Amino acid sequence: MARANPFQFVQQVRAEAAKIAWPSRRETVTTTIIVFVMSVAFALFFFIVDQLIALGLEGILSMAS
Repeated sequence: MARANPFQFVQQVRAEAAKIAWPSRRETVTTTIIVFVMSVAFALFFFIVDQLIALGLEGILSMAS
C-alpha cells in the first residue's frame, strides 16, 4: 500500500472526521446526568452491602469469642 503524503493524510483525516455523528448538547447532558445518578446508586448499593457484610462478620466473630 502506497503511503500518502502529509497533505493527503490531513485531507483523509478531515474527511473521516466529517463522518462522525457527534452527540447533541442535550444528549451529552442527559447521558452525563444518567452516569452521575447510576454512580450514586451503585455507591449506595455497595455501601449498604458492605455494611451488612461487616455487621454479619461482627456477629459471627462476637459469637466465636
